[in-house]
Amino acid sequence: MPAIQPNSHVLVTGGSGFIAIWTVYQLLERGQQDLEKEGAFDDAVKDVDAVLHTASPFHFNVEGDPKRTLINPAVNGTRNVLSSIHKHGSNVKRVVITSSFAAILDSTRQGHIVYTEKDWNVSSVENVDKKGKDQEAPDAYRASKTLAEPPSSQINSPEKLNTSVGFVWALLHGSKKEEDVLAPAGNCVDVRDVAYAHLEALVRPDAGGNRFATSLRPFTYQDVVDIVHSDSNVPADWKKQVPTGKPGQGSTIKQNELDGSKATRVLGLKYIQLKHVEDMVASLADYEKQGWSGVPSADILSRTKQ
Repeated sequence: MPAIQPNSHVLVTGGSGFIAIWTVYQLLERGQQDLEKEGAFDDAVKDVDAVLHTASPFHFNVEGDPKRTLINPAVNGTRNVLSSIHKHGSNVKRVVITSSFAAILDSTRQGHIVYTEKDWNVSSVENVDKKGKDQEAPDAYRASKTLAEPPSSQINSPEKLNTSVGFVWALLHGSKKEEDVLAPAGNCVDVRDVAYAHLEALVRPDAGGNRFATSLRPFTYQDVVDIVHSDSNVPADWKKQVPTGKPGQGSTIKQNELDGSKATRVLGLKYIQLKHVEDMVASLADYEKQGWSGVPSADILSRTKQ
């Protein structure tokens, strides 16, 4: 029997975020209600059976104290949701919290490392405590994701894109030079897979009490530009701004790896391949065509549906 039954009420915080909006979309596809309640979490959790907490700051524009701008919102957001559930969420049977590879990656460890859900990033937390407002923004963000894990907006311009999508938009518009693309870009996962993992973590009985890393594989900017140049649907004026680099050489770059196999074993996740970043490119082109307003066209929705 699923941990959460069909037609249960599910609260999703941060519902306009990149991951959350796909999670809500897939919830609706499965017949879940679109629950919108104004006010504090205390009221919001009273009539729900499960909570997906995805809301947390993701940006590197840190001004002043990183604890105020990044860490406290992340930590307090999680704490407030859990506190509200404890006090008022008598029907809540499961909570799923979105984190990040940032909560696992330890930048002080050298060499090629394969990380798993057992790893924790403690060095970033220590660095923020030592350096305070002088801490670099990426490390402050990593600390916020580590501390936000419990123990055991509408887009109207490309500048308003969230950081994850913004990386691809910038790449399509000349942010990288030829010599820059053959460089590590981290580990990748399709947002639709992240949404799927959230939902399966809700309904699978054996998923409770677990920590899941969702990752297809490490990738480079070279991998992405190769896909862009081979995609006939990419606008010609965009392609002109995308460097060529050294086609096919992305796999030669060694970098740290996040093992996402547990999500496959326990959640049944079959990863969407990096090639389908072309769906994001098509979606961006569609939004630009519409003047960065409205909803995706029917063609885009059918193309991006898993």
